[in-house]
Formats: sequence, structure tokens, C-alpha cells
Amino acid sequence: MKILVTGAVGFIGSHTAERLQSLGHEVLAIDNFNDYYSLELKNLNAKALTENGITVLKKDLRDADFSEDLPKDIGYIFHFAAQPGISQTSTFEDYFTNNIIATKNLVDYALECKDLKLFVNIGTSSIYGLEATFPEDKAPKPASHYGVTKLAAEQLVLQKSREKLIKACSLRLYSVIGPRERPEKMYTKLIALGLEDKPFPLFEGSDKHLRSFTYVGDIVDGVVSVIGNESKVDGEIINLGTEVEHTTKEGIEAVENILGKAIVLNVIPKRPGDQSRTKANIDKARKLLNYNPQTTLLEAVKKQVEWYKANF
Repeated sequence: MKILVTGAVGFIGSHTAERLQSLGHEVLAIDNFNDYYSLELKNLNAKALTENGITVLKKDLRDADFSEDLPKDIGYIFHFAAQPGISQTSTFEDYFTNNIIATKNLVDYALECKDLKLFVNIGTSSIYGLEATFPEDKAPKPASHYGVTKLAAEQLVLQKSREKLIKACSLRLYSVIGPRERPEKMYTKLIALGLEDKPFPLFEGSDKHLRSFTYVGDIVDGVVSVIGNESKVDGEIINLGTEVEHTTKEGIEAVENILGKAIVLNVIPKRPGDQSRTKANIDKARKLLNYNPQTTLLEAVKKQVEWYKANF
């Protein structure tokens, strides 16, 4: 089956592209290689994909003509491309164009793919708001430009399912960690600064925040399990993550445990829109996809430390 993965040189997109290729699919990977974070990491991911026989193309979904030379015999689309996270350096226009306009253009392309079995939108727990502990039918209350624009993107995709034009679903992911995590994210930054004996900037009060820290391999298990379940998931929103909660403080302690050293913390002012608690409610994922994440926090952190040391 020919599969298109957007945002494919990013953290979760690259892992998903590799998994799909290993399952025998022909994967076409696209990414705009923007400089939101280190191009060194993106190029490292792209190199790994290419070495696995995956075609990687530089494409910006915000360009109306991005799809001119793309094939129309695509069977599945996995849409990871987005302006990620809650960042004070990202403008509303960054979120609007990358999350809404880009998704609209991709949906228009999907409508041209007559063999398309399923459009899989990758959403986020940030759609729920400051707390994300709910089942999928809970009314969303996003508290950031990121959450607001990801909700809009999700609805652009599901609209076409409701119109019976394509089959589509949206997967809301929870606090994904592991190898290739973005450099500004908590665990990569903790590992990097810990190894360099530099202080880690901790947002005030965030040590008590609760998170469903989920290993990327467990997330990819859920993402690829939609294949063959198109009728079950069509029109659905599905949470993917672990039901196990850890505080940020416990996450820091896990990194210290693996590194074998204490990390100095530098408390800085809290950031607006940051979630105080996420706990994945995965009852629907269990029912529809037999989803069952198993990797512990310590196992996930160990794999991420090994990856970081091997590459940086």
C-alpha cells in the first residue's frame, strides 16, 4: 500500500514512517524542514528514513501547489505536520498557517486521491485544555493558540468524513517521549543539560504537573493499528497515550537515575497555556484498536538517553 506521511522528519512522524515501511508499505515522506528547531536533528532523521528506503521530499503544505507532482494513488495519509507546542517564539500566524491552512490544502489533495482508504489526522491532548483527563466526547476548551488551531485542523479533516467524501479519524496524542524528541522538549533538554552539568530551566510550579508520559513506540503501535480498521475509526476521535501518571518531578528523577547524577534546577516564571494535568483516557482505543501501551517511564527514558549519547 502506498502511504503518505507528513511532518515525516519530525519526532513521531519519522518513527511512524519507519514502522509503516517495516510493515511492507511504500512510504512517501514529506516535510518542510523549517527551522523551528535544529535542522541537524531533522537531517539526521531524514538520513535514517532514506537509509530505510523511504523517499523523503521537501514540501510545504502551506503552498497551494505543494501536491502538483505527488501521486494520486495514495492509500493512507498520516498527517503529523504542524506548528508544535506552546512557544513564546511562535506567532499566531505560525500556528494558523501551519496547522489550519496546511491541513486545508492537504485535505484538498486527499479528495483527489480516489483510492484513499483513510485520512489519519494527528491531534493533541492540548485540544482538551488545561486538564486533559477526559473521554473523547468531552467538549474541548483549548487554552493556547496551539490547542485552538489543532482543534480547527481536526475539524477540517472530520468535516469531510461527515460529508461522506473520505474516511477520516483524528488521534489525540499524550506527552510523547523517546528517541528523536525535539530539543526544546523536557526530556531531551534534561538529558542534554544533565550531561553538560548545566542547570535545567523549570517553569514555576511545573514540578507538580501530572503527565501521561508515553513512549513513542507505544504511540506508533496505536497510530498504525488504524490500518484495517477504517470502518471502525471513520469519523472518530481517539486518545492515544498511557493511563499511568507521573509528575514532572518524577520525570526529572528518572533522568537523574539513568544518568547517575543530580540535575541542577533553575526555576523560571510559569508559561501561559501550560497544562496542569494530562491522563490519557484510552477506553475507546482499547475497544476499537485493542490498544495497550506497556513501556514504563524508566524504560522510555533509558532508550532516549542511549539515543542521545549515540548521536550527540
